[in-house]
Amino acid sequence: MSADIIDGKAFAAGLRARIAIQVQAFAAAAGRPPGLAVVLVGDDPASAVYVRSKHKAVREAGMEGFEYRLPADVAQAELLALVERLNADVNVDGILVQLPLPKHIDEQAILTRIDPDKDVDGFHPVNAGRLATGLDGFVPCTPLGCVMLLKDRLGDLAGFDAVVIGRSNIVGKPMAQLLIRESCTVTVAHSRTKDLSSVVRRADIVVAAVGRPAMVKGEWIKPGATVIDVGINRTEDGLVGDVDFAGAASVAGAITPVPGGVGPMTIAVLLRNTLVSAHRRAKVAFDQDAL
Repeated sequence: MSADIIDGKAFAAGLRARIAIQVQAFAAAAGRPPGLAVVLVGDDPASAVYVRSKHKAVREAGMEGFEYRLPADVAQAELLALVERLNADVNVDGILVQLPLPKHIDEQAILTRIDPDKDVDGFHPVNAGRLATGLDGFVPCTPLGCVMLLKDRLGDLAGFDAVVIGRSNIVGKPMAQLLIRESCTVTVAHSRTKDLSSVVRRADIVVAAVGRPAMVKGEWIKPGATVIDVGINRTEDGLVGDVDFAGAASVAGAITPVPGGVGPMTIAVLLRNTLVSAHRRAKVAFDQDAL
């Protein structure tokens, strides 16, 4: 048996193309394009790469990008003041502060200062609460992208047994909440779960987001299961996921590769969230299901 490869790059390209069409319609109705502000503090090389790719995607979608680069030693008060200015800027629909921030800055203090209705990253506690209680809000981009890939592959997810490996606020917890919303039976596991292999082996859907290279072995996977590998780990052999790809691909029904699986979805969903925010703020009618 050889698993089907879930091509996240192709799916994301299609989503971005649909977003670009909707951006044109929004700009015609609202008299301005959707606007995304990205704040980068310091000169972390990986963060700089992410910001460049996000800015490029924003331009290609026809949105307006506002980029702010601050020195690594910027005072927390100055960063907070910038966030407040962006909260008040009518042309800014989404605010993204690139993480990680320098150690002298309290990340939570910054993230909680962002207007929840411009929090297109979905990290604000208000949006976390909205997700947990079934209210409409912004959801972190990576888990939402994972759900899109799963629904494209499996259709209705109701009744599936799903295991999420990882419990971070950015991926694991919101991933579990989204799967619950889709009527899956969800187990949240992690590196300290007892007999993790047995827990994973019963799952129809496995989402690995634990940050350990090839931690999930092929023999852990239930035959025919769908495997979503969120991990991006730099090793001597290059980029690898949290799943032993070769081993899992010989058992699973479908699997995302690393790279080219979940990664491209994150930026595409960021654009999607910004577009949704723009429509809400401008009170322009919008069919989210069209995306």
